[in-house]
Amino acid sequence: MLTQADLQAMIADTETEILRVVDAADTPATRELYDMVRYHLGLDGPGAVSGKRLRPLLGLLAYASIAGDHARALPGAAAVELGHNFSLVHDDIEDRDVERRHRAALWTVYGVGQAINAGDTLFVLSRLALHRLTDLGFSDTKVLRLMRLYDDTCLALCEGQFIDLWGAEHGDRMTVETYFDMIGRKTAALIAASVEAGAMLATDDQAVVDAYRRFGWALGLAFQLNDDLLGIWGVEQETGKEPSDLSKGKRTLPVLYALEHATEADLDRLRAIYETDTPTTDEVSELRAILERTGAADYTRREARRLRDEALGALDAAGVVQGAARDRLREIIVSAISA
Repeated sequence: MLTQADLQAMIADTETEILRVVDAADTPATRELYDMVRYHLGLDGPGAVSGKRLRPLLGLLAYASIAGDHARALPGAAAVELGHNFSLVHDDIEDRDVERRHRAALWTVYGVGQAINAGDTLFVLSRLALHRLTDLGFSDTKVLRLMRLYDDTCLALCEGQFIDLWGAEHGDRMTVETYFDMIGRKTAALIAASVEAGAMLATDDQAVVDAYRRFGWALGLAFQLNDDLLGIWGVEQETGKEPSDLSKGKRTLPVLYALEHATEADLDRLRAIYETDTPTTDEVSELRAILERTGAADYTRREARRLRDEALGALDAAGVVQGAARDRLREIIVSAISA
C-alpha cells in the first residue's frame, strides 16, 4: 500500500523536476523574473506555501498504477503543475484576488505587467518541461501526442476562463448548463489531461488511456462541485478557508440552480441581494436559506456524488494491474468528494 510518505515523496520529486526546469532557464539578467516564478509556485525557500500539487500527483499515480515506479513520468507532472500555475497567475489578475495560498498574490507584489509576463513564462516553462521526456527515452511520436494533448488542454482552460468572465459580466444569463460547460473546460480538462498523460506514458493500449481520461474528467467535475458546496456550507476549521462565495457574489452551481428553481418571491430576493456589492451577514444567511429551500445544496451534492461514482467506475474499468497506486487514487476520490 502506498503510504502518505510515498505521496509526499512523489510531490517532492515533482517539485525537484519543476526547479530543474526553472533553474535551467535562469540567468543573472533575469534572476528576478525567475524569483517571481518561484514565489508564485511556493518554491522560494523555507516557509513558502505551495499548493497541494493534486494534478501532478494524480498523473504520477495513474502512471504508477500501470507501470510501477513514477520517476519516468516526472517531466509530464512538472508540465502539468507549471501549466496550472500560469493560469492561476492570470486568474488572480483578472479576478483582482489579492491572496493566493494565504499570502500576497504575485500581481500585488510585482505589479500587473510583471505578473502577466511571469504567467507567460510559466506557460513556456511548462512546454519546455515536456521535452525532457525525450531524454528519458520516450519516442518523438509519444512526446508529440502529449504536446498536442497539452495544447488542447491549455486552449480549453482559456475558453473556460472566457465563459467564467462572461458569466460574471452578464449575470442572469449564466445557466446551469453553461456552468457545467465552463467547469468542464476550466477545471475538469486539466485534471483529465493529467491522468490521461500519465496513462499515455505508461501504455499504448488506447482503451486503457480512454478509461483513465473518463476517470479524470468525472473527477474534475466532482472536485469543482465539492468546492462549490464548501464555498457556501464548508467549515473554516476543516477547509482552511472561510466559506465566502455568497459574500463575494460568486454564482456557483447552487446559486445557478436556485435561480432556475426558486419561487418568485425567493427569486426576487436572491436577485436583490446579489445586486448588493457588500451583503450583510444577515443577507448572506438569507441567501443560504433560499438555496436550501430550493434544494440547491441537495442537487449539487447528488451531482458531486454521481460524478465521483462515475470516476470510480471508469477507474475500475481500466483494469490496471498495480493495485497500490490504483487504491490510492480511489482513496483520494472518496476523501476529496466529501461535502
